[in-house]
Amino acid sequence: MKRILMTAAALSLATSGMALAKGGVTEADIAGDDANTSQVVTNGMGRHLQRFSPLDQINKDNVADMVPAWAFSFGGEKQRGQEAQPLIYDGVMYVTGSYSRLYAIDLKTGEEIWQYDARLPEGILPCCDVVNRGAAIYGDKIYFGTLDARIVALDLKSGKVVWKKKIADYKAGYSYTAAPLIVKGLIITGNSGGEFGIVGEVQARDAETGEMVWTRPVIEGHMGTLNGKESTMTGTLNATWPGDMWKTGGGATWLGGSYDAETDTIVFGAGNPAPWNSHLRAAGEPSEGNKGDNLYAASRIGMDPATGEIKWHYQTTPREGWDYDGVNEVVAYEGSDGEKRWATADRNGFFYVLNREDGKFVSATPFVKDISWATGIDDEGRPEFVEDNRPGNPASAADGKKGETIFAVPSFLGGKNWMPMAFSQNTKMFYVPSNEWGMDIWNEPITYKKGAAYLGAGFTIKPLFEDHIGSLKAIDPVSGDIKWEYKNAAPLWSGVMTTAGGLVFLGTPEGHFKALDDETGEVLWQFQTGSGIVGQPVTWDMDGNQYIAVASGWGGAVPLWGGEVAKQVKYLNQGGSVWVFKLPRKMASAN
Repeated sequence: MKRILMTAAALSLATSGMALAKGGVTEADIAGDDANTSQVVTNGMGRHLQRFSPLDQINKDNVADMVPAWAFSFGGEKQRGQEAQPLIYDGVMYVTGSYSRLYAIDLKTGEEIWQYDARLPEGILPCCDVVNRGAAIYGDKIYFGTLDARIVALDLKSGKVVWKKKIADYKAGYSYTAAPLIVKGLIITGNSGGEFGIVGEVQARDAETGEMVWTRPVIEGHMGTLNGKESTMTGTLNATWPGDMWKTGGGATWLGGSYDAETDTIVFGAGNPAPWNSHLRAAGEPSEGNKGDNLYAASRIGMDPATGEIKWHYQTTPREGWDYDGVNEVVAYEGSDGEKRWATADRNGFFYVLNREDGKFVSATPFVKDISWATGIDDEGRPEFVEDNRPGNPASAADGKKGETIFAVPSFLGGKNWMPMAFSQNTKMFYVPSNEWGMDIWNEPITYKKGAAYLGAGFTIKPLFEDHIGSLKAIDPVSGDIKWEYKNAAPLWSGVMTTAGGLVFLGTPEGHFKALDDETGEVLWQFQTGSGIVGQPVTWDMDGNQYIAVASGWGGAVPLWGGEVAKQVKYLNQGGSVWVFKLPRKMASAN
């Protein structure tokens, strides 16, 4: 049930000179979030999603002395995976929790100011745990999505509902778990539910009123809208989809987007096409061109933020047949060669660099080992498929019930899944949380039924190596070279953050929050939080001190879908808390 609590901390906050500034967070605040070290008001610590901070009070020389400042428990029995990135604004931390909860916490004391619990109906259909990955702040409101596919606007001070809007029908399998994107007074959201035969879509609303401005489906054949009227069709009907399969074509936009002001472009990723069985989605032989590409699934899509019109697209896995979603974050950066590019590390195991202006392919290099579905990416940016490593067609089986099983690398949980990578403006390298695993996978007959899983496949995930699954890699985007690798026994599922102090922060399922040397990968500090970390670190400064925070609470897709890997990590404890760290007072003063 819905719950809003206002504690004594809220009253003291309002009377201590820390009250919210009149007018709240502005477009300028959001645009400058990457440089303003006193706040974190965007997902990704800036619209480019670099997750880099210019703070260096905590650095390689002193991080070993970092200690907890306070911890906050999410409380109750509703735990599961805690994948959120906290937001920091005007003396308050705002952090979402599992089961669509949002907390406001006093930054100085760690005391709760208010809490909002969404009223979730019976019958929600979250694919991959009941997680929430964060919120967005604009004006005097904070926005976040819920598992019943709604977007909620709350008052920053009180936590009271200002407006609530429906994104899609949760009974058809839709949900929403990503942090919204704010651009020029619009709140922009995607949707989740790719395993239920839904259709991926991006929606933009007036942030003040919640009224829809535009919608853009990402599967060809569907019509977009602008100001309440039909605008343009996405793609060309039946150009790359057979028959009516586009109507339930998948492509969920479940991770959220980034924005580049220089090109005035928002970029969203589209997930796997539905169903997984690529033979059902073939519109002709591969030799006939791209008739089986199933656009714009498994793609990165550049859009006009004012209208939702598609400017460009790049499809990482055409004719996708392994559940290699194309939703991984797209990071705008400037490399050591001075070129301004987009970078994205795909579920399919390749690290891609794209042109910032038009999204055209620049390069792709593997970042995980033993990739089996393709031998590489050609000069045009298309995969060089290994057709023998495509799951077999059930129609060719003697009984028509199960196609040939193959062993594919990476597994459908990806060389990299949702967990965000980071880019250091100092080293000009990306730090990519990856996993080394494969899967037995086979195709099965399937028909669409509203609200039912629409896979047409079976699978079992298996580790590739005895000593590790998780692997944090430092990648030079210019050369594609992996400069160093940090191995972890369990899968890595947390976000990564870099700082000007020469540090890389991440968490592990074993519960350790770690700081690594950004040039060597050496572990310089770690702290046991009591539960597995699948959250996203942030840092800020307050009263002359640098603080670092991360949410702790094991869950997410691995224990639900991980096959043999899930069995290996079943001993890990659930939890639900936020930990905040700083240097001891004397050391901070010395810096």
